[in-house]
Amino acid sequence: MGAPGREVLKKHLALAREQHHVDGVIANGENAAAGFGLTVQTAEEMFAAGVDFITSGNHIWDKREFRGALDETDRILRPANYPPNLPGRGAGTFKANGVTVGVVNLMGRVFMPPVDDPFRVGRSLVDDLRMLTPIIVVDVHAEATSEKMALGRFLDGSVSLVYGTHTHVQTSDEQIFPGGTAYLTDVGMTGPSEGVIGMESAAVLERFTSAVSERFAVQKTGTRQFCAAVATIDVATGRALDIKRTFLRGLA
Repeated sequence: MGAPGREVLKKHLALAREQHHVDGVIANGENAAAGFGLTVQTAEEMFAAGVDFITSGNHIWDKREFRGALDETDRILRPANYPPNLPGRGAGTFKANGVTVGVVNLMGRVFMPPVDDPFRVGRSLVDDLRMLTPIIVVDVHAEATSEKMALGRFLDGSVSLVYGTHTHVQTSDEQIFPGGTAYLTDVGMTGPSEGVIGMESAAVLERFTSAVSERFAVQKTGTRQFCAAVATIDVATGRALDIKRTFLRGLA
């Protein structure tokens, strides 16, 4: 979330990679640029901090000047179930310690902008990626817990990991489904601990109490937090062996 989140990555991601013996890092960067969208510079900062691949969500379109860049990179995704005429793509691969990892970025439809069916689109993309690698990770950017979990169950056995983003609040329901797919409803937010899900409280409270729209800004003062999930995956089968949450609080 904004500059505070990027600063947390710079200070803590390399150590987290070392401590957890991480081969590859996927991060949702849709709030990386002042809380709304991405820029080329903020994406480069994330990569320099140790992120290997970036997914996104509905805020990926907020920085109009970045939209064209989505067609020029193979390391940043936008949700796959947006209309196909929009810039960018919703699935891709990267190398993690020499192993090909497939990534799919989907967006939910419950309390979210109108998009195509994530179940149908997701299944099609997963089937394509399985011809390249058994290791597939799916970021479900969605509001409703039920929709995220349903997608996890729907893809169980055909992907390695399904995790949710969007709510900014980490859940504690990490598990491995019967088919071998690791699941977490929401991985949480890396950024400011204070304010309201990363934004300054005053404008958020004004909107709730007056019904008048206010311009939100990222909370820049106070402590910060680092949220992540670490999945251990069998490289031969693509099945998840373990999943653990990480939540570091009170960071400077």
